[in-house]
Amino acid sequence: MTRKITHSFYQQDAETLARDLIGSVIVHRRRSRIYRARIVETEAYMGPDDLASHSSKGRTKRTEVMFGPAGRAYVYLIYGMYLMFNIVAGVTGSGQAVLIRAAEPIDGWKADLSGPGKLTRALGIARSMNGLDLTGSRLYLLRNSRYQPQIRKAKRIGVDYAGEWQHKKLRFFDDSSAAVSHRPGT
Repeated sequence: MTRKITHSFYQQDAETLARDLIGSVIVHRRRSRIYRARIVETEAYMGPDDLASHSSKGRTKRTEVMFGPAGRAYVYLIYGMYLMFNIVAGVTGSGQAVLIRAAEPIDGWKADLSGPGKLTRALGIARSMNGLDLTGSRLYLLRNSRYQPQIRKAKRIGVDYAGEWQHKKLRFFDDSSAAVSHRPGT
């Protein structure tokens, strides 16, 4: 059974949500076309105490959406060229989010979604979507209770600066997917 994800689902802590999003489907209504992709890799950012999280710097214009209600898009630019698509998690004020790292296109369209920058580019996720309610009709997620991913945990990627947080296993991926951006030991 496939159903649209609601606000209450997003109110889980980021670690639980990151795991539970594996196998969910991103739907983006763009122009006259609908793009769908199955999420195969995520990373959890656990709030202000997590030194890898943007919210560890406190509330700023950039991070304000992270402290808002769960189920909102947190979209930002890194390295001046890549957009990252995150989903705000937890209770309002907790500053938690889940980065969507990789997905597989479904419904016959072809795209390389094997990294967070590639994913946002191919799905047409724009910076203007920052703060967008993901329970609306333009960009939203679906759960398919019949799809059973082979979920594994690993350390997050590119957070060597985060002290003890760099070693936490807060990245989740579907081990059966070829679209995973980075496998442990590679």
